[in-house]
Amino acid sequence: MGKIKLDIPHSLPKGEAKQRVEKLVSYWSNKYGVSAQWSGDAAKLSGKVLGISLAADLEVREGKVDGEATDPGFLFRDKAKKYLTEKFARYLDPKKTLGQLD
Repeated sequence: MGKIKLDIPHSLPKGEAKQRVEKLVSYWSNKYGVSAQWSGDAAKLSGKVLGISLAADLEVREGKVDGEATDPGFLFRDKAKKYLTEKFARYLDPKKTLGQLD
């Protein structure tokens, strides 16, 4: 199975960006049962989201979050990219405080 590349820019300090990504991953964990293993600024995610197997590697860097996730296939690829892009944009929005994120 192929991979979806993730390259999400942000304007936050790296530490704050990591806290926000941790919060997003925690949301996925609570909502879908996705598990995450953190090692420094990198995370390995695995689980199922809406019945589709997910495996992803993420790394929080200065100015961006990048990584790759399993490609859910032609039918869901665009939806998956859109969902991920919107979620990361929301969680990495400097106008929102960490407390405002669910």
